[in-house]
Amino acid sequence: MIGQTLSHYKVLDKLGEGGMGTVYLAEDTSLNRKVALKMLPAQMASDPERLERFQREARAVAALNHPNIVTIYSVEESEHGPFITMELVNGKSLDRVISPTGLPIKEFLSIALALADALSSAHEKGITHRDLKPANIMVTVDGRVKILDFGLAKQQVVAPGDDIPDMATLTREGVVIGTVPYMSPEQVQGKALDHTTDIFSVGIILYEMATGKRPFQGQTPAELVSSILRDSPRPVNDVSAALPTSLGGIITRCLAKESGRRYPTARELYQSLKRLENELETTGGKSAPSIAVLPFADLSPEKDQDYFCEGLAEELINALVKIEGLRVASRTSAFQIKGTVSDAGEIGRRLNVGSVLGGSVRKAGNRLRVTAQLTDVADGYHLWSERYDRNLEDIFAIQDDIAQSIVQALKVTLGPAGKPVIEKAAKVDVQAYDYYLKGRKFFYQFRQQGFEFARQMFARAIVIDPQYARAYAGVADCCSLLYMYFDSRTENLKEADAASRKAVEIDPGSAEAHASRGLAVSLRREFDEARVEFETALRLDPRNFEAHYLYARSLVGQGKPEEAAEHFRRACEINPENYDAPSLYAQTLHGLGRRAQSEAAYRQALEVVKKHLELNPDDSRAINLGAVCFAHLGESEEAAKWAGRAAIVDPDNPSVLYNVACVYSQLGEVERAIDCLEQSITSGMGQREWIENDPDLDPVREHPRFATLMQRLNEMD
Repeated sequence: MIGQTLSHYKVLDKLGEGGMGTVYLAEDTSLNRKVALKMLPAQMASDPERLERFQREARAVAALNHPNIVTIYSVEESEHGPFITMELVNGKSLDRVISPTGLPIKEFLSIALALADALSSAHEKGITHRDLKPANIMVTVDGRVKILDFGLAKQQVVAPGDDIPDMATLTREGVVIGTVPYMSPEQVQGKALDHTTDIFSVGIILYEMATGKRPFQGQTPAELVSSILRDSPRPVNDVSAALPTSLGGIITRCLAKESGRRYPTARELYQSLKRLENELETTGGKSAPSIAVLPFADLSPEKDQDYFCEGLAEELINALVKIEGLRVASRTSAFQIKGTVSDAGEIGRRLNVGSVLGGSVRKAGNRLRVTAQLTDVADGYHLWSERYDRNLEDIFAIQDDIAQSIVQALKVTLGPAGKPVIEKAAKVDVQAYDYYLKGRKFFYQFRQQGFEFARQMFARAIVIDPQYARAYAGVADCCSLLYMYFDSRTENLKEADAASRKAVEIDPGSAEAHASRGLAVSLRREFDEARVEFETALRLDPRNFEAHYLYARSLVGQGKPEEAAEHFRRACEINPENYDAPSLYAQTLHGLGRRAQSEAAYRQALEVVKKHLELNPDDSRAINLGAVCFAHLGESEEAAKWAGRAAIVDPDNPSVLYNVACVYSQLGEVERAIDCLEQSITSGMGQREWIENDPDLDPVREHPRFATLMQRLNEMD
């Protein structure tokens, strides 16, 4: 072809070859300009119907007028077959631009915004690309973006049984179109497509631009297709902690398996990317500061201050999480790292933070030495460090000082009108505080013995300091959770009621106290008062995870799943590492009949559970909730295996038995479900309202034994 003249185009050189034909450099002798000339595949030229359809589509694309879409000049005929002429782009394809570690954020946004804007323009005219991939995107020498083959790729048809070159795709139901690594779930299944398939493909491209890696992996086309259909990609912020947090959310939404959960239009995707660009410009190109507070190391001679070291870290987390503009890793995530990783860079990658606070505590008698270091994840250098040699009574001043120093080191802005963002820690007796920290250590075990021991420690704190509101709230929470999961005696309800009432009386401005009160009265079925208490807690602290989570549970017990779902959703946003909230959010969506949403939520919950179990392999509740997720996702064997594993780890736990019953219920094993439910109630499970409204038990509700068990619970009240 080189050297020949087609119409008034002289072919000068070959530029490339692909599934849509061979591309040549040509000179338009009429207009004296260089163009790209694409000769179409022979099989298309020999099929009049396909050729006519192609020409119609090409004319529609030629009507597009967007700076980021390559312009088609003409569709013409020659003795060598049909060809199209288009704008010649001097530059590199995007796959040659992306580095193994991804693109700098400024370059990323420049390309991403251009892609989204071009897509929006085409979609608004009813044109879908269907084969978006880095090889179809050119970046010119001056940095402009140009999308190739817009609206043309869908003409490439591969019939079932034909060889598929380099993983090609389909154009009608039952046939494949595109390039497999960049295909949407509906594409790889040969389903009808709409514009949201492009949004999924852009999500893959954005992921690769951000990280240098593709989100879905496979050694063979079949493995790759399976990954696209089933796998949840590793969050981009886990791959690179330096990326803006909101970017992870944008890409995750693009990559939703169900098209209805993606951005509904490319214009909305563009707007999200534009907001991110504006945020980065406001912050000087840096993402919002983020921090993980690790448990302090115990350097005390007796090595018996582990509870104190964890308590100090937890107090700092509670103070920092209230700061607007600072993202703080949850206690659960940060404490999981303890003893497993020492490198700040690796900790930052695991926890998706830009800085890490660590330190040590040496406690001897009434003397205290606390060291603290704030480390930048990116380079490993200390941003701030300090040593405190004080008396034990000064622990609260030390906490305040550390928190304020972190704010200054990270340059987090102060509140409205320069109001300090760190609240001074309430002064309490240090011995009472010591007992309180011991109680918190056992409280987080989430076991019956842990709650009972924690209650004793909180009670000792109250004896020393009768005005210690947090200790009263601790007692209330222990009694409430004991009643919910292990011991449904009315004595626990009465103590939870009295202790939570006292906590609110002492400190009416405490969100923690009101959340404890809300849980206690909701278990007494005083739902009007519970609503007031939970909403007061959320007014005082809108980002209080426990208030959202416990309020949602209360709403489930009241038969109000719509409201419950919203509070579970907010809880998931506030603490994305917590596995309880996403599991119950998915369950609530399932009960509402939102199948597609619930399936996506179950998959997300399962990912959180698995991540938690990597560092906490014997957490029976996490194992159990994972089993429930598997059951709802139709993976019966895995569900049964995980349920059995939970029962082995904690065979006498009423909560474990209850969730195993839910798994068997969803698997259709009615008798086994009823057996486990009966064992759970006998062992102390007493949440009658939850059992009455739990959609996981719907398959067994009509069983006569279920009615008998509910009657038994009524008689226990």
